[in-house]
Parts: sequence; structure tokens; C-alpha cells
Amino acid sequence: MTHPVLSRIPFLNKFVDERFLDHRRRSSSIAGFSVLILAACIFEYRLLFEHMISWDMGAIVLTFAVVKMSLFTWYRIHS
Repeated sequence: MTHPVLSRIPFLNKFVDERFLDHRRRSSSIAGFSVLILAACIFEYRLLFEHMISWDMGAIVLTFAVVKMSLFTWYRIHS
């Protein structure tokens, strides 16, 4: 199944298929987790070595966790 908007463009419908969408989903997931790990590392570094609580990095980690678990629950209920 191709993406409905992308399949309407004549020269893109042969490039956009299930494999493309699956690779895009996987790469976005890996990128999201990479940013989460980086934010958590910066938060821990500032907490342990600079003795300061970095609320902005903590907010990024917390937002990721809330969004991830909310979407997980949503898809689990509606599948």
C-alpha cells in the first residue's frame, strides 16, 4: 500500500512503496531514540559534573516518554 498523496504524483508512485514507508518509519524511530539518549546524557552530565538540574533537557526526555507511551496506548486500543 502506498501513501495516497504520494501515489498521485506520477513519477513518485514507482519509488514510494511499502519498503520505502517502512524504512522511513524505522529511520524516524531511530532518530527519535538517538535524540532521547543524547538529551538524557546531557541531563545526567549537567547533573553529575556541573551540579545543576537542566530543566530543558529533562523536559525533552519527559515529553518523549509521554508522547511515546500515549501513542503506544492509542495504537494498542485502536488496532
